[in-house]
Amino acid sequence: MRLNELRDRPGATKPKKRLGRGPGSGLGKTSGRGMKGQKSRSGVAIKGFEGGQMPLHRRLPKRGFNNIFAKDFNEVNVGRVQSAIDAGKLDAKKPITVEALLAAGVIRRARDGVRLLGKGELKTKIAFELTGASSGAVKIVEASGGTLKLTPMPRRAPKPEGEGKPKKARTAKAKSDSKAAAPKKAEAKKPRAKKDKSE
Repeated sequence: MRLNELRDRPGATKPKKRLGRGPGSGLGKTSGRGMKGQKSRSGVAIKGFEGGQMPLHRRLPKRGFNNIFAKDFNEVNVGRVQSAIDAGKLDAKKPITVEALLAAGVIRRARDGVRLLGKGELKTKIAFELTGASSGAVKIVEASGGTLKLTPMPRRAPKPEGEGKPKKARTAKAKSDSKAAAPKKAEAKKPRAKKDKSE
C-alpha cells in the first residue's frame, strides 16, 4: 500500500449532479424540475400538503398520551459493571451506588436513578444499591453471591421562587415588591381657605 494507492471504498463518494449543462446530460435547461410552477422555484417545501384535501397525518386518529410523571432511568447492564471492575474503575468491595457509577464514568449523569439490567456476565460478588433492577439482573446478582438493595433517588430540589416563570410575571412581581418597599411620600398640605371679610 502506497500513498498514491489510497482510495475511498467503492460507493463511498458520488459525483456531483451537474445541472443545466445541455440536453445530452438529461438535466439541462430546467434541471429536471419541469416547466414553471411552484415546485420549480427554490425555497419550496410542501411536506404533507395534498392540494387542500385533508392530509393523511390529520385523517389518522390520535393514540396514546405522554405520561408527565414517567421516570427517566439510566440503564446499566451487569456486564458493563463487571468490565468497569476489571478495569479498576469500580471497587467491588464497596457497594455499587449511583454516585460510584458516576465517578467511574459508567453513566454520564444521574437522571431519576439507575436501573440494573441482566445482559452480560457477573463474576464478582457485589452489593448493589440502585433505584431498580430487572428480574434477570436480580437472578444474576444473587447467583454470584451478591446482594441488591433498591433505594429511591432523592427528589430534585425545587427551583427558587420566581425562577422558571415567564418574564412578564417576574417583572410584575419585582415592581410590586419595589412599590411595597418604597417609603410613602408625605402628603402635601392643602392651603387654608381665606375667610371672607364681609362676615
